[in-house]
Amino acid sequence: MNRTTGTDPQSSEKSSGVSLRAASALAGMLLLVGCQSVIEQTYEPKVAPSSTPQIVEEVQKNDPRAQVGAREHPRIVASYGGEYKDERTERLVARITGALTAVSENPNQSYRITILNSPAINAFALPGGYLYVTRGLLALADDASEVAAVLSHEMAHVTANHGIERQQREEAEVIASRVVSEVLSSDLAGKQALARGKLRLAAFSRNQELQADVIGVRMLGEAGYDPYSAARFLDAMAAYSRFSSVDPDSDQSLDFLSSHPSAPQRVDLARRHARAFGAEGTVGDRGREYYLAGIDGLLYGDSPQEGYVRGQTFLHGKLGIRFDVPSGFQIDNKAEAVLATGPGEVAIRFDGVADTQRRSLTDYIASGWVTGLQPDTIRPITINGLEAATARASAERWDFDVTVIRIDTQIYRFLTAVPKGAPSLEPMAEVLRASFRRMMPQEAAALKPLRIRVVTAKPGDTLATLSARMMGTDRKLDLFRLINAMQVTSTVKPGDRVKIISE
Repeated sequence: MNRTTGTDPQSSEKSSGVSLRAASALAGMLLLVGCQSVIEQTYEPKVAPSSTPQIVEEVQKNDPRAQVGAREHPRIVASYGGEYKDERTERLVARITGALTAVSENPNQSYRITILNSPAINAFALPGGYLYVTRGLLALADDASEVAAVLSHEMAHVTANHGIERQQREEAEVIASRVVSEVLSSDLAGKQALARGKLRLAAFSRNQELQADVIGVRMLGEAGYDPYSAARFLDAMAAYSRFSSVDPDSDQSLDFLSSHPSAPQRVDLARRHARAFGAEGTVGDRGREYYLAGIDGLLYGDSPQEGYVRGQTFLHGKLGIRFDVPSGFQIDNKAEAVLATGPGEVAIRFDGVADTQRRSLTDYIASGWVTGLQPDTIRPITINGLEAATARASAERWDFDVTVIRIDTQIYRFLTAVPKGAPSLEPMAEVLRASFRRMMPQEAAALKPLRIRVVTAKPGDTLATLSARMMGTDRKLDLFRLINAMQVTSTVKPGDRVKIISE
């Protein structure tokens, strides 16, 4: 969950949505409030830096396609949590892209590459050579050739001018985009909605996807990479999607497979075209060692700006707050809110809004942002020494507990939804209320983000011993296998380099 903006809740919460089922019902209870370090040079090994370098802005200044990418770039970056800045990782991605550029359909095409600070698994392109890859995708990839497979596919869209065809469809969305930006008062929510609209438009036609697959595999082989990595990484992303589907309500609108439909036919096509370069396992470089060196220390999962999920606990060091959800609940830390779903169709939503008016919390609850509010249930309370208030609401099939807590100029909000008449509402809400508290300064300072750590297997190490070192998941072995491209029958031997997730 991001730090909220200075939007005044009175003006931003006049309209409330309709209530839907479980977690979706919570969204209907309120209206949300809410150095570009890209690598711009192609990779030129053994060539000294030019004294008169040509930068992307100069090369692209008269290119109308680049103007399209430049216009949408800030929205895309904002929707993915900004840019991920790490010189070592940026050099790695630049090295891969440079090698591909040299064998592309248009070697003169310049590219602006942005690593997005998002745990989502995604990569895409905008007209004019704007390429994007998330740190989540880099964490999943097992070697350089797999990232090359993704980037060559996206570069193929650029060189085939697929984005220009998409732009024509995009023109029809201008009015809709304006409506979204005007209706959604939350700056963050508006940017996300606009970005999702752009990504829907970014879903190329099946013929365009297949064409990009073919071009991408050719580029892989000609650049000296393992041409079979395209099929391999399509399989890896599909496996990760299945792993993540444990949360059926997970929002995958910002994930690769939602905008790049995967199918066994595409995997077969990629393998078939790869055979032109030789038999699988006999051709091409995977670049695993330099890839692992380039992502060692890569941020994994939640960023510090959004807080952390550790088991059943949500902690936000910058905001200095924490709370627990009951056993059996799964927490989903989204940019706009923290969601948790559990047994019995129970759903929890937590977010925060700026409080510039300092009105009483009972008046705040009654100010019109809660659908189905029962005014006679509003009452002030104290939670771990903090000013708070609660109320009940009801809509369609759901009963809700609304709890708000003030810390300085911020109001934090819990909304708990249960099926109408369920006796679990009050006990559930009480668990949340009782667990919410300020963090001690030393407690907040001790919080560290999770990162990809590359370790070397020692004598006696097994998948079980290595995966036991994983943090941030209760499915350690499954996730360890996924990020290391291992099968159920895979083993490790001394000297093997593997990825784990730890602080």
